[in-house]
Amino acid sequence: MKYEKIAEGIFIERPNRFVAYVEIEGKVQKVHVPNTGRCREIFLPGSKVYLSDHRGEAGGRKTDFSLVAVEKKRRGDPKRLLINIDSTAPNKVAGEGLASGEIQLPGMAGLVDIKREKTYKKSRFDFFVKDEKGAEAFVEVKGVTLENEGIASFPDAPTERGLKHVLELRDAAENGFRAYILFIIQMEGMKWFSPNDITHKAFGDGLRECENVIKTAWDCKVTGDSLRVGRRVDIKL
Repeated sequence: MKYEKIAEGIFIERPNRFVAYVEIEGKVQKVHVPNTGRCREIFLPGSKVYLSDHRGEAGGRKTDFSLVAVEKKRRGDPKRLLINIDSTAPNKVAGEGLASGEIQLPGMAGLVDIKREKTYKKSRFDFFVKDEKGAEAFVEVKGVTLENEGIASFPDAPTERGLKHVLELRDAAENGFRAYILFIIQMEGMKWFSPNDITHKAFGDGLRECENVIKTAWDCKVTGDSLRVGRRVDIKL
């Protein structure tokens, strides 16, 4: 996926989940944060950021800019890690990757049908897919922005909704469907992915206990104005 118009800025502060202040073109601007996660290790004063520039667009937006990506400084590494923080991006990247075949679901043949937002019992999953052999599957996508020493983790805040998705995926698998949780890592070069037990151990326990839910993780190639699927990343539960 590609953003239409991008501006660069310097992060100042994030007073609440939805708003940040960024210096853009020498002026402090109030901007939208399209991610309700904590992102404390990312949103540091002085960090270079990239933003969608909505100036001139119709629709009566409250802010002219939305945060897209942040350059994260890492201890002992002179090269900064570019992390996409747009929570709407993983579903778009997943949809593109599933449609193109760049993302393969273990155990599924070539996909012939991909539907978005399919309801199963009390959950609405991101995708419902069918392969050329007739197998049907639910796919739930989780965006990953948390990194520590080259290891990607999810979640960065407790997620009862995420745990509910895992449990209902297990139920779907018990009733004849294939069930997948697809982690889209919004950065590149990770060693592996692991659940963040420190923040929400119940979610990690759910992943480990629901053996019939297939877990797969893919990193992304990130630029200031684009995000596209990269390679499969190992998962360590």
